Amino acid sequence: MQSFFRMTFGGLSAQYYFRQLFFGAIFLALLVWMQIMNPQKIRIDVLVFSVICTLLYPYSRFVYERIVGFIVGDNVFIWNAGFMLMVKAFTMMMCWTFSIFVAPIGLLYLFFYHRRALSQE
Repeated sequence: MQSFFRMTFGGLSAQYYFRQLFFGAIFLALLVWMQIMNPQKIRIDVLVFSVICTLLYPYSRFVYERIVGFIVGDNVFIWNAGFMLMVKAFTMMMCWTFSIFVAPIGLLYLFFYHRRALSQE
């Protein structure tokens, strides 16, 4: 069981994981700030969902980047930087929002990837 968690949740490099976790925490902080500014009572279910999305965000972003990398390949596109920053922020928000659904795909991919790498050693 320990190897399962090491191959899935520990399957990303620490640098990549903490970088993506930082960006996910920005969305969490924004949502917490909006909850605090709301005159109604703070909803615990929203906060719990947000924390789960933040912890799963690196795996969701991993799936997104793998799919885009497969489609785009080594091509380079030249666009307006402001437009690309908006697109990147939008895709980050979508990956964070749907991370609870997308991250299991990334975790499965990491499991099979690392299992195959171990069997080839």
